[in-house]
Amino acid sequence: MNWQLVKLALVFMMLSVLAVGGGTAVLPEMEHATIHWFNLTDRQFRDIYSIGQVAPGPNMLMVLLIGYRLAGAIGAAVVGVAFFLPDCILTLAANRLWIRFAGSPWRQSVQQGMAPVAIGLMFSGTWAIAKLSLVHVVNQTPDFAAIGIAAVVTIVLLWRHINPGILVLLGGTAYVLVGR
Repeated sequence: MNWQLVKLALVFMMLSVLAVGGGTAVLPEMEHATIHWFNLTDRQFRDIYSIGQVAPGPNMLMVLLIGYRLAGAIGAAVVGVAFFLPDCILTLAANRLWIRFAGSPWRQSVQQGMAPVAIGLMFSGTWAIAKLSLVHVVNQTPDFAAIGIAAVVTIVLLWRHINPGILVLLGGTAYVLVGR
């Protein structure tokens, strides 16, 4: 039995169940697990995350790339099933229960209580990716070009509704021209 595959399955099953509010909520724990337990580098994790963001479809398909990087095609399959199946089963069960308690004050309380938890988890995921992206991996110093581009993109998104894909292309081009 390949213990690496078992460990991957257990870690990604745990991450699946903890993904309250979406995949971004578990990014800090996913980063920690893949970097410290499976020896993925900061750069590899950041690159896989970036591919997940620009590839069509759900961005959490990036877990398949992590599985592939760590254990080949079988690793991708194991991680995919481990990450998506428990969450699907839990969501189906919760949805049936949710419908059953429609109009209940208990349901409203749970809904109101989960909103700040989900927002906090999503913020922590954003913070984890920002740290990886805005600091040089080798010498741990701030990457001022990346910080400037991130600030400009944030301001543009707050000011106008622009397709994020355009901003990704412009930001990447600017970093290649300025950041190198």
